[in-house]
Amino acid sequence: MKQIGFIGLGAMGAPMAWNIHKAGYGLTVYNRSPDASRPFADAGITVQTSPAAVARDSDTVIIMVSDPAALDAVLHGPEGVLAGLGQNSLAINMSTVDHAATLQAAEAVTGAGGRFIDAPVSGTVKPAEDGTLVVLAGGEAADIDEATPLLEAMGKAVVRCGAAGQGTHMKLVLNLMLGGMMELLAEGLMLSRRFGLDAEQVLGAIAAGPLGAPLYQMKGEMMVKGRFPKQFPIDLLFKDMNLVLGEAGRNGVPLPAIAAVREQLSAARALGHGDEDMAAIIRVLEHASGAAG
Repeated sequence: MKQIGFIGLGAMGAPMAWNIHKAGYGLTVYNRSPDASRPFADAGITVQTSPAAVARDSDTVIIMVSDPAALDAVLHGPEGVLAGLGQNSLAINMSTVDHAATLQAAEAVTGAGGRFIDAPVSGTVKPAEDGTLVVLAGGEAADIDEATPLLEAMGKAVVRCGAAGQGTHMKLVLNLMLGGMMELLAEGLMLSRRFGLDAEQVLGAIAAGPLGAPLYQMKGEMMVKGRFPKQFPIDLLFKDMNLVLGEAGRNGVPLPAIAAVREQLSAARALGHGDEDMAAIIRVLEHASGAAG
C-alpha cells in the first residue's frame, strides 16, 4: 500500500487529507500548528513533527500551503521535505503559488533525486470536503499517470496542463475568472437592490439563463443574507490576484479589470473582512454607497 504524506492541514488541506485516508491509503500528516493535526492523531493517523519526517515516512508527499514563502519554508532547511525525501519519491505541490516558485520547487525536488508534480486545485472548502475538486496537473506524463488514482481521491477530474509550471498557470487563469465573477456578482446585486428588485428573483433570473453558474447561486445567497462563513477567504483571493497580476506583468498582458478587483479586495481587507468568505467583497460596495449591510 502506498504511504502518502500530507503537509498543510488548513481549511482546504484537512478535508483533502481525510479523503486520502478514506480512499484506503496509508497517511502521515504534518501541520505547523498542532491543533489542526489533533483530529488526525485521534483517528490513529500518524502525525509527524517535521516535513522531513513526513518525507521519510512516505512514497509520495503532498504539500498544500498558503503561499510561496510557506512552500519554500516547507521544502528547505534541516527539517524540510528535501532533507527526508527518498530517491525517486514523488512530491506533489497543490498550493497556489506563482510560476517562479513552482519551477524553483520542481528544480529543488528533482535535484534531491525526487520527482515533482505541479497540481493546484480549482474549488473551495465544500468541493474539498466532497472530493470534487478539479486538479490542474503539470509534470511528466508518467508521473501524473502514477499519481492519478491518488489525485482522484481528492477530485472529480484531473486536467493535464503540460509540463511542471503549467498547472500553476492554469490555476491563475481560473482564479482570475473567479475574482472577476465575484466582483460582477456583487455589483449586479447592489444595482438590483437600488432598483428595488427582489434579490431571490435576481438570482433566479441569473440561474435560468446563460449566466447561470453554481458559484453565483451559492455566493449570491451569502451576499443577500449578509453572512459570509469562510470557504475561500478574501485574504487568499487577494493573494491570488496579486499572483495573477504579477505573472501578467511579467508576460506583458494588461489586466485592468483584475487590477480593479484587487483594489476592491484590498478595501474589503481594510474594512475588516479579510478572514470572511470572498462573497464579503460586496461589503465594499455597501460601504461606498451607504447601504445597510
